[in-house]
Amino acid sequence: MKSKILTRSAVAVAVAVALSAGYVAGNHNVAAPQVITPAQAAMMPAEAAAKTGIPDFSGLVETYGPAVVNISAKHVVKTAARRGMNGGMNGGANGGNPQLPIDPSDPFYQFFKHFYGNGVPGMGGDGNGPNASDTPSESLGSGFIVSSDGYILTNAHVVDGANVVTVKTTDKREYRAKVVGADKQSDVAVLKIDAKSLPVVKIGDPNGSKVGQWVVAIGSPYGFDNTVTSGIISAKSRSLPNENYTPFIQTDVPVNPGNSGGPLFNLQGEVIGINSMIYSQTGGFQGLSFAIPINEAIKVKDALIKTGHVDRGRLGVTVQGMNQTLAKSFGMQNSNGALVSSVEPGGPAAKAGVEPGDVILSLNGLAVADSNALPSQVAGLPPGSTARIQVWRDKSTKDLTVTVGALNDAKTASAGGADKNESASQDTRLGVAVRPLTPEEKQSASLSRGLLVQQSGGAAESAGIQAGDVILAVNGQPVTTVQQLKTMVKNAGDSIALLIQRDDAQIFVPVDLG
Repeated sequence: MKSKILTRSAVAVAVAVALSAGYVAGNHNVAAPQVITPAQAAMMPAEAAAKTGIPDFSGLVETYGPAVVNISAKHVVKTAARRGMNGGMNGGANGGNPQLPIDPSDPFYQFFKHFYGNGVPGMGGDGNGPNASDTPSESLGSGFIVSSDGYILTNAHVVDGANVVTVKTTDKREYRAKVVGADKQSDVAVLKIDAKSLPVVKIGDPNGSKVGQWVVAIGSPYGFDNTVTSGIISAKSRSLPNENYTPFIQTDVPVNPGNSGGPLFNLQGEVIGINSMIYSQTGGFQGLSFAIPINEAIKVKDALIKTGHVDRGRLGVTVQGMNQTLAKSFGMQNSNGALVSSVEPGGPAAKAGVEPGDVILSLNGLAVADSNALPSQVAGLPPGSTARIQVWRDKSTKDLTVTVGALNDAKTASAGGADKNESASQDTRLGVAVRPLTPEEKQSASLSRGLLVQQSGGAAESAGIQAGDVILAVNGQPVTTVQQLKTMVKNAGDSIALLIQRDDAQIFVPVDLG
């Protein structure tokens, strides 16, 4: 069974092909260079709509297509001699360093290398074997002109590691581009070419777009310049693994390698996003593509032009999603907010009084819908600024003030303590056998308290509690002794929320006791 893959990359045309993702939208009906508004479109005869089935995007493409450019980025990449699939699997199982199980000349080599390094998931490997060598390659992507004097937006991964970047316009002119700056966190890069009176795109507001609206993408899939594809917005504010600071726009616009960095247009011909990723089992388009909201990208552009880097705020907390069971355990009426599962000792949130088990409801008066929304909200705060946080604690709201830290601040390690030791005990209602941690276990796990789960059954096992987990809190209240756990479970209602530590992560687990 092939694994599902989130990837962002450009298309490589020398040694390899780097995969890209993009999605763009456009619900646009145009007579001349004029765009038909939704109100006008609604007044069109039903027969005309039945004939086409979709809007006419020709006016949009004619007007703004010239502002979309093809980007060629020359890289120096590490390649290695081919190794078979069996060698890769054996190397991974044994903790070795296998190479990618694909020939470097294969068109999809660079895609696999970008997403997996030079190893395969579950197979280990970093690709730095004895046969590795420096080999030049050229990747292709897309971009769009945002100022008539030559500033261009694209994806950071399109130009990552490149030493020569060339921009080609629709009238076949070519320019050597300077990389003004690239921000890997947001996957946004700014280029500058020496030119004047260039065609530019019109910037829109992605917040005004709606799920189900038409969108249009223009880019260079597989090097085919100014290819136009269309679809609809499938979802907004989509959070993706390892992409915590960008609320992506999801579409079903067909995009392929080389679309990366191209614009996503709305019905009015405005750019609302930058094509960045696809979700695929094969490396090609499979109905799921993602774009960076243009308002987020413009903030990054302005910062890169002004300072060369992007500053992001940080609270120093780990959050998880809420559900009805957790909300009920905390006495909440709904499951909105971000549940704090751990707080970095000495971090900004800890200094402000935020505790594990708090549910962050709002930040500077703006509601926090869920745990996916919070990281991007925090990242947008200037480091050093003061922010107001409202949390839910002990069945009521509490207002806190935090001094925002910088995202690149080093984390402070937590210090272990010592608890009163007790013998192992079993709670039949919860279904766990627990004992206090030994001083050595506390020190090893950097914990000051906790009860080690020795056996799990019944309600706890059904909820996913495992032997080896450490129970830290019940319904947000710290647990320090076995008797305390028994009392909390006895007095609980039909459900409780256990804060557990498993390996190096802390998470709340809802347990149905009914």
